Amino acid sequence: MSAGHSVDGREVQVPLQQVAPSLAPPLSVAPLITPPPNRPANPWPPSDSSQVGVLHSGAAAAFLPLHGGFTDHFVESPEEKYRCESCRLVLCQPRQTECGHRFCQSCIAHILSGPKPVCPADMEPLFSNKIFRDVCCHREIMALKVHCRSEKQGCQECMSLQQIPEHLNVCPFFEVPCPLGKCKERMMRKEIPEHLSYRCKHRQAACDFCAANMPLADLQETVCPAFPVSCPNLCSFSSLPRRQLASHQHECPKAQVSCPFHGYGCSYKALNQEVRQHQNTCAAEHLRLMLVKNISLESKVDEVKDELVDKCKVLPVLSTRLCDLEKHNTELREKNRHLEQKVVSMQKLMSSHSEKLLEVELELRSLTLLREELDKLRLSLDSVRSRLCVLEQGGRSGGGTLTMASLETQLHRHGDMLSVHDIRLADMDLRFQVLETASYNGTLIWKIRDYKRRKQEAVAAKTLSLYSQPFYTGYFGYKMCARVYLNGDGMGKGTHLSLFFVVMRGEYDALLPWPFKQKVNLMLMDQGPARKHLGDAFKPDPNSSSFRRPAAEMNIASGCPLFVSQSVLESASYIKDDTIFIKVTVDTSDLPDP
Repeated sequence: MSAGHSVDGREVQVPLQQVAPSLAPPLSVAPLITPPPNRPANPWPPSDSSQVGVLHSGAAAAFLPLHGGFTDHFVESPEEKYRCESCRLVLCQPRQTECGHRFCQSCIAHILSGPKPVCPADMEPLFSNKIFRDVCCHREIMALKVHCRSEKQGCQECMSLQQIPEHLNVCPFFEVPCPLGKCKERMMRKEIPEHLSYRCKHRQAACDFCAANMPLADLQETVCPAFPVSCPNLCSFSSLPRRQLASHQHECPKAQVSCPFHGYGCSYKALNQEVRQHQNTCAAEHLRLMLVKNISLESKVDEVKDELVDKCKVLPVLSTRLCDLEKHNTELREKNRHLEQKVVSMQKLMSSHSEKLLEVELELRSLTLLREELDKLRLSLDSVRSRLCVLEQGGRSGGGTLTMASLETQLHRHGDMLSVHDIRLADMDLRFQVLETASYNGTLIWKIRDYKRRKQEAVAAKTLSLYSQPFYTGYFGYKMCARVYLNGDGMGKGTHLSLFFVVMRGEYDALLPWPFKQKVNLMLMDQGPARKHLGDAFKPDPNSSSFRRPAAEMNIASGCPLFVSQSVLESASYIKDDTIFIKVTVDTSDLPDP
């Protein structure tokens, strides 16, 4: 706290946090006095200036010392209460501790910055929140009379500390820098006119030769174009402006110049007058040199023409090659676009296959459990049979007969359960095979083994036709299969292999467009190196019942009764290792997503 006095004379305590860090407002009328750039920041926040007291509007923080208290020459020696307990100078922006001692603002800030700060007067601990500004003491110090800071230069004025900034802005003895920014000299304010008129190296001056205005330092370093210079050839022109020196060299009678025909091969070099005589006397030689130069130029022109003709001949070839390269580039771009589309479709297919693979794994797990259960039932059945044999050999009485009857009943029940599990296991195996060979991109490759045996069964009317595993146009697309008559059907019976396409009932038919309209390609694949596959294609008839939405398990087959003759099939390389391959492709390019 700082003890001050109110208007009625009562003592008041003014907290430091509620007072402005500087009692002196900024100086607006003295541009030559500027605050020091490295002045430490005030550690206490500013406050309303109405609590500070009456301050002169011309005071400024610029005249305050950077560190410690005032070092001015006071008219009367200040009292001890106005001195800092740390630097022992007159207090600058006084701060009072809780123990009652006063310090300069910079001194107390330095003390508080150290670890465990204590008051140097009584070694009491200090706390930043208990340091306050002494407004009354500050007002009294600012009223103390001091000599002018330019006293050594001859100023005899005296004023209060509060009036120092205002006085220094008009004091003729105060040392100030030159008003011209480039000049670094300092002088008393009263010496500025003389300095600007006679001593400053950056004052404006006029050139004696070209009358140009510029700073004196630049005038001494600038090359004046009007400055008089003498001819370097020591001719009759003793003085001429510097700007005319270059043009004078062409007319100077004593200048050493080359013959104007030196570009054609003349190496003569002499004074201007002698060169003129040389031109008149050696005109024929100059013409000969020009002729030789002209002949060489004509030969070079002919060579350039020949080169141009050769390049023009090559130009059509290059143009053709460029066109070919552009076409090739276009084809590569188109291939790249198709490949990108295929990559996208393959990514979608991989995603659908991964989901299907997950389903297959689940089916495999259930199948494994069924097999384990089947093995347990077989073991149980074997144990029952062994027990039954023991009972039969023992020839037990009525109780044994009853036990045997119950064992037979249990045996029949286990046998029935085993048959059910065998059927379920066979069904699961079939489903697993179908899932394992299923295709979801609209393409079926059907491998038919044991061709001769199956053909004989078809001829003997045991198995007339074979169905392929189902395939799909997509994971949520049409379900289809192929049907083949190895001994032919209808018009091709006994002479041809008949191949048909079948639309089956699928799980997602409600989401698909009907009737089925996708183009179908049927192909018998050549297993030899020639790869001469046999194929046929057809576009479905929208009015045919074969391509409507299936109401039963599958629609009526539709295809080619005369697909390939038996003689062609069995004479070429379409059968290998008693196996044939049939490929069915459904166009899915224009098929919308369900």
